[in-house]
Amino acid sequence: MPNYEEIHIGDKASFTKTISESDVYQFAGITGDFNPVHVNSEYANQTIFKERVVHGILTAGFISAVLGTKLPGKDTIYLSQKVDFKAPVKIGDTVTAEVEVLEKKDRKKIIRLRTIVKNQLDEIVVDGEAVVMK
Repeated sequence: MPNYEEIHIGDKASFTKTISESDVYQFAGITGDFNPVHVNSEYANQTIFKERVVHGILTAGFISAVLGTKLPGKDTIYLSQKVDFKAPVKIGDTVTAEVEVLEKKDRKKIIRLRTIVKNQLDEIVVDGEAVVMK
């Protein structure tokens, strides 16, 4: 994992995961978010999605995996995250969270990064920006 000085504008890293039904139920249990669009097939079938969808925040959470384990890596302190949900993620989808360094502020070791999550069709499902300290 790079130290602050080894990180450069344009550096990228990613994390990929296929989201299972178990992931959705565990996330619901941990957070208390049992919105039926996530956990009830009969209800979800009547929505605009026509099937259950993954919690948006679960999907966005994979960005944290990249930031904390790859780029910038360990000792990263998450300061902020802007998130725009662009498309639903469904159970069984494979998502890839990607981060790219946009800016460094050397005095306080602050890094601004573009953060996106794409599905297996290469569609952006989450778009955003993070600010971290290394």
